[in-house]
Amino acid sequence: MFDLIIFDCDGVLIDSEIISAQMLIAELALNGVEIDLDYVATHFLGRSYPTVLKQIRTEFGLDLPADFEARYRERLLAAFEREMKVMPGVTELLDRLALPWCVATSSSRPRAERSLEIADLAQRVGPRLYTASQVERGKPAPDLFFLAAREMGTDPARCLVIEDSLNGIRAGLAAGMTVWRFTGGSHLRGRDLTPPEDARPALDFDDFARFETLWPGSLRTKT
Repeated sequence: MFDLIIFDCDGVLIDSEIISAQMLIAELALNGVEIDLDYVATHFLGRSYPTVLKQIRTEFGLDLPADFEARYRERLLAAFEREMKVMPGVTELLDRLALPWCVATSSSRPRAERSLEIADLAQRVGPRLYTASQVERGKPAPDLFFLAAREMGTDPARCLVIEDSLNGIRAGLAAGMTVWRFTGGSHLRGRDLTPPEDARPALDFDDFARFETLWPGSLRTKT
């Protein structure tokens, strides 16, 4: 069916989005910005940090302190150390995939690398990590997925993207790739997951144990 699988990281490989959202809400509150989980899901999910800053500046007329990002990232990674978990079934899936795969994330490279280390996935991913800092436009633009496909030597039309966010889905579709939406992250639990017209995945699934059923022959036989 495909020649390459491109995984998003946060909310797909690792169950980190709810931690990130809660931490961002708390940090912004210290600077007089009151938002909730719905606001984060609508405006920030799947977006790069510079885009988040731009949204805050536009919506609230506020330039955050120069040390905000460093302080936020330090506290966030500390929270990841305490609370973050790899998504159930991900480790076995990555170990058994019978075709090439890589990771393309809106996170900064330092955060992505540390997150993968905490989740014990860093060695599995290795150099196949692509971040928004490597392209001019982050998701929902297709640039990051085009980069991943090019670096992996694959035609975009032969790529399968696994995403959780609407902006990630938009980016995959804009790149001409097939997109499956993973909805098993805790940040999507209990939410209305009906997608808008411009972010409709080919299918939804919430359990990586179902992957082989969705795509027979995609995994190597267990030894």
